[in-house]
Amino acid sequence: MTATSLPPNSAPRVRVRVNRLVLYTVLVALTGLFIGPFGWLILSGLKTPAELAASPVHWLPTDFQWKNFADAFNLIDFLGYARNSLIIALIYAVLVTLSSAWVGFGFARLEAPGKKTLFGILIGSMMLPQMITLLPTYLIFAKLGMVDTYWPWVFWGLAAAPYLVFLFRQFFAGLPRELEEAAIVDGCGYGMIFWRIFLPQSWPVLSASFVIAFTWSWGDYIAPQLLLSTDKSTLAVAVMTTYVTSAGTPVANLQAAASVMYVVPILLIFLIAQRGFVAGMSTTGLK
Repeated sequence: MTATSLPPNSAPRVRVRVNRLVLYTVLVALTGLFIGPFGWLILSGLKTPAELAASPVHWLPTDFQWKNFADAFNLIDFLGYARNSLIIALIYAVLVTLSSAWVGFGFARLEAPGKKTLFGILIGSMMLPQMITLLPTYLIFAKLGMVDTYWPWVFWGLAAAPYLVFLFRQFFAGLPRELEEAAIVDGCGYGMIFWRIFLPQSWPVLSASFVIAFTWSWGDYIAPQLLLSTDKSTLAVAVMTTYVTSAGTPVANLQAAASVMYVVPILLIFLIAQRGFVAGMSTTGLK
């Protein structure tokens, strides 16, 4: 072997290293792309109004304005609005997860005429924008006297969500048929089969569905703005509407600081439930 020759197995190893380098480079670039907006939000919350309005863009604050976070917290009833958001999000997330699991179980394990057609209509309803159903929904709740209450979120939760139904349907369809056949032989009905056999095994999808539903409700601005009064409103509405000057101009640095604090609970929930969330999204639909 000459000094310049390579070992027989070196070429594949070099190729693997190059592929890994390319993969890591792409992953780092994508990570920066997704984290970038949140990083810019944090920097915006640490600037003065003049630095935010500066042209050309003032990338880093001259003096980090940590007091912006204290001001954003103290200028409004931040904990009160956060409590309202938490109540609504928990009510909706728990109810819609359970109701979607029940509907998904029915589509996956029960036989009935027109089941495929109904499932197609359900999936097709995901194409409807929220704005189309917003006005009829408001009129219904107004007629029922449920405006300025949390009852709409209860009924929305009990009505299930098409996307979550799809997740549960795909997961339950992949479980062995022998599970329910053995339970039926032992005298179990489908209600008991769902609660005692299928639901306990679906914890990855339950975790993923809860995180998704909680995020939907926590981040919703339109429904609370339309249905709730100021004292019962959510943190999303408060962040967008209360940090303004006497002339009605938004105070952008305080809004940015409040938005950072507003996002933190969602990040914490995802970090706590990320194992189940990833498992639920990756195993759904796999036999």
